[in-house]
Amino acid sequence: MAENLIIPADATKAQQYEALLPQIAALTAGEPDLIANLSNIAAALKQAFGFFWVGFYLVKDGSLVLGPFQGPIACTRIAYGRGVCGTAWKERRTLIVPDVEQFPGHIACSSASKSEIVVPIFDGDNVIGVLDIDSDALNDFDDVDAKWLEKIVMLI
Repeated sequence: MAENLIIPADATKAQQYEALLPQIAALTAGEPDLIANLSNIAAALKQAFGFFWVGFYLVKDGSLVLGPFQGPIACTRIAYGRGVCGTAWKERRTLIVPDVEQFPGHIACSSASKSEIVVPIFDGDNVIGVLDIDSDALNDFDDVDAKWLEKIVMLI
């Protein structure tokens, strides 16, 4: 795998994800260590899209515990059903939040975060973690992000 990602600058968001997906697959291929793979996925997403915060929370002892991430410091533990991450875990579905201030029970790890997308990570039928991405702009995520991020977490 090359040291740099190759993402066409003039492409649509879908085309950017389409270019990124095989590069993430190559980054993780043959590497059995979960933390190493999550670290490279977070870095690739941050580098490709410039998101404010990209990271993972892993289910441990009944809560979500901070895993590899790129961005400012973050909340360490999130309870089941709490905030956007805990709700995505509980509801077992991707959540897109256009304005985090409007989400009931939002956990403000950073006041700079304005919108968010959280994608659950499954191992069989069990949610083992979530991919959490924050933007410092309102309404920054849509169904295109959901579709491609769901494909990316299936590589884990």
